[in-house]
Amino acid sequence: MARRTKAEAQETRNRLLDAAERLFQAKGVSGTTLNDIATAAGATRGAVYHHFKDKADLFNAMMERVTLPLETSLAEAGRAAAAEDDPLRSLRDIMGSALRQTARDERTRRVFEVATHKVEYTDEMQAVRDRHLRVRNECMAVTRDTLQLAAQRQGLSLPIPLSAAALGLHVMIDGLIQNWLLDPKAFDLVARGRQTMDIYLTGLGFREPAADRRQGRERSGGATAGRKRQAMGEAMPTTPPTAQNT
Repeated sequence: MARRTKAEAQETRNRLLDAAERLFQAKGVSGTTLNDIATAAGATRGAVYHHFKDKADLFNAMMERVTLPLETSLAEAGRAAAAEDDPLRSLRDIMGSALRQTARDERTRRVFEVATHKVEYTDEMQAVRDRHLRVRNECMAVTRDTLQLAAQRQGLSLPIPLSAAALGLHVMIDGLIQNWLLDPKAFDLVARGRQTMDIYLTGLGFREPAADRRQGRERSGGATAGRKRQAMGEAMPTTPPTAQNT
C-alpha cells in the first residue's frame, strides 16, 4: 500500500510539472499562479505545497526534469576528456547532444523556451536565477578545463585568456539556442551549431579533429577532381578534328 501511495504522489507531482510547463509557456511565469497550475493538473493548492516550497521551487524542478541529464553528461564529459587523446571530442559531443535534444525533443524545447523567453528574475524567482548562475558556472568550468587540457595536448598557446575562450564558446552556443527558439524554421540548429563551434575552435588555433580533416580532404579532393575534369572538358574541341582545323 505504501508503494502505491508513493507512486500516486509521484504521479501527482508529474501532473503538476506537466501543467506548469504548458501554462508557463502560454501565459509566462509571472502570469501563472500556483492555483492555475493546481487546477490544470486536477489537484489542490495543498498538493502543490506538499511537493514544492513555492513557484521558484516548482520552476527549478521543471528545469531539472529536462536539464539534469545534460548536466550529468557534461560532468561526465569533463572527466572523460582527461583520458582522451583529443579532449575536445567529449566537449563537442556533449554540446552536439544538447543541440540535438533541444531541436528534437518537444519537452526540452518547451522548457528551454520558458527558461529563455518566459521568466523574469523577480525577487520571488531569486532561486531560479541562483540555479541558472550555478549551472552556467559549472558549464563554464568544464569548458575551461577541457580547453586548457586540449591546448596543453596540442602545444597551443591560446590567443585570448582561457576564461574568455570558454565564455565565448558558451555564449555562442547559448545564443544559437535562444535565436533558434524564436524561429525554429530559420536554420538547422544541430548543423549550424556544429559548424559554428568547429569554426570557433579552429579560430582559437585548435587542430580540426582527424576524422573531420579526412572528410574535408575527401570533399576537397572530389571537388578539385571535378573542377579539373570540367576544365579539361571545356578545353577539349567540341568537334572532331578535320583537315581544315588541324
